[in-house]
Amino acid sequence: MATPLAAPVVGNGNKVKAASVEAKLPSAKSLQSAFFNQRLHELYRDLNVESQGLRYAVFEKAITGYLNLQHEGQLSDAKQLLTVVDFELPSTEKRLWVLDLAAKEVKFHTLVAHGHNSGENVATNFSNKNESNMSSLGFYVTQGEYQGKHGRSLKLNGVDEGFNTNALMRSVVMHGADYVSEDFIQQYGRLGRSLGCPALPMDQKDEIIEAVNGGTCLFLNGPDQSYSSKYLNEDVAMNALLSNNS
Repeated sequence: MATPLAAPVVGNGNKVKAASVEAKLPSAKSLQSAFFNQRLHELYRDLNVESQGLRYAVFEKAITGYLNLQHEGQLSDAKQLLTVVDFELPSTEKRLWVLDLAAKEVKFHTLVAHGHNSGENVATNFSNKNESNMSSLGFYVTQGEYQGKHGRSLKLNGVDEGFNTNALMRSVVMHGADYVSEDFIQQYGRLGRSLGCPALPMDQKDEIIEAVNGGTCLFLNGPDQSYSSKYLNEDVAMNALLSNNS
């Protein structure tokens, strides 16, 4: 007696295929994340900062914080500027960038000093304490100008609790200094150091302070594994970016 051949179960096979297709569909959040990462990479490419030594990982953190601060309404609507300082680079390298995010151009790329007790040529130690004479990492919002002992200076409001919130009390400000120059590097093998301020070259400090004053974002990056910030929230940054593009 012949054994009948088993007929294919068409209905169940289609269900398996449909379930497989459904499982492969990306979620709305993953699509948003992909869009966010694509836009950041495009901006990074358009700014052409990789050739100037600004690493993508640092740029990504800076932009994420910028978008978080923008979402909270802490930044000026009139100036879409982001200043990035990378203290993982030695003081002999140009490690400050002022980025015009609207025009997609680098307004300034120059030298910047770190605090006296943060290290010699490379900054390795950071503090939020008064009289520490160290740099403080994290996000800042620029405030107004004033005339101080270093001449034209710019107040900086640190917004990362535990890392830079004592900046105003410590008088950590943006100012010019003679020890921030190529001549100083040639003579001493590194820049001079401040009492914690991101000090600028004398021939550029007026232009930079004029550009970034009044509610723009400054991010100081450094080699501190303990650093964390509520402004590095990618979900908030993604929503802010989507709102900007709606």
